[in-house]
Amino acid sequence: MIELDGSTGEGGGQILRSALSLSMLTGQPFRITNIRANRSKPGLMRQHLMAVLAAAQVCGGEAEGAEVGSQTLTFTPGAIRSGGYEFAIGSAGSCTLVLQTLVPALLFADAPSTVRITGGTHNPMAPPAHFLQRAYARTLADMGATVDFQLKRCGFYPAGGGEIVASIQPCERLQPFEWVTRGERRAAYAESFVAGIPPSVARRELETIGAGMGWGVEQLHQRLLPTEQGPGNALLLTLDYGNLTEVFTAIGEKSVSADTVARHIMREVRQYLASGAAVGEHLADQLMLPMSWPAADASPRPRYPCMPRPMRR
Repeated sequence: MIELDGSTGEGGGQILRSALSLSMLTGQPFRITNIRANRSKPGLMRQHLMAVLAAAQVCGGEAEGAEVGSQTLTFTPGAIRSGGYEFAIGSAGSCTLVLQTLVPALLFADAPSTVRITGGTHNPMAPPAHFLQRAYARTLADMGATVDFQLKRCGFYPAGGGEIVASIQPCERLQPFEWVTRGERRAAYAESFVAGIPPSVARRELETIGAGMGWGVEQLHQRLLPTEQGPGNALLLTLDYGNLTEVFTAIGEKSVSADTVARHIMREVRQYLASGAAVGEHLADQLMLPMSWPAADASPRPRYPCMPRPMRR
């Protein structure tokens, strides 16, 4: 039994999700205390609880202390099982964070799997569905894994109601891969997703991006969603290079101006561009598990140049 202190580092939910993934892969049970101790509401929230329950179902494991608010959990994994899974978070909790807990294990199942999750698809402090589709899936493919993410419906805080379906093909082992340079830039564009709020919000965000980044109208896209998928707003900037794709996100909030949302995301993009790094901080954070998966090829690990500032999620 591995003992973990959930207050370590930033004291958030990532240590729990990573522990669940690695426990399923290695068959090693663990006990974690002080779950999310450094958050304003410590303990398991709905999305964290769903990650625990989903992991237990995928591997036929047992979880003690799996309830909302719990700060202590004991997880004992079983054998990873392929299949068709459906999970409903029941709130706007992040679908993507739950998926990133399950995908590492299901890559090493004995047959293809599908995972359908409903909840939030565009959340503050979590990767949006487009990040999984464009950035995360591409790097996994470079390592020999085949994962397809389909965004069926957007879901914003606080209503949720979004839906993502992931299709995972089994992978015998991961192949070493190097991301040392970005390669030539093939495309750069901004998208403003709005649902149930005035389209003028999207226009103001994109005008600010166009002026600040020097981008033309052909690089600025309004994505007007059905009203019932809102209210919500997400601003995405995608940089597509020859060797990888990066996706940057800012979520609109009540009483925060469209200009402020746009300036926030531009600061992050400019920091990445100025760094010269191939892999940005958020993508680097998500690559930590593939770099350490025990079922991966035993060859020397690839190099992942990335920005030094730690991820806060």
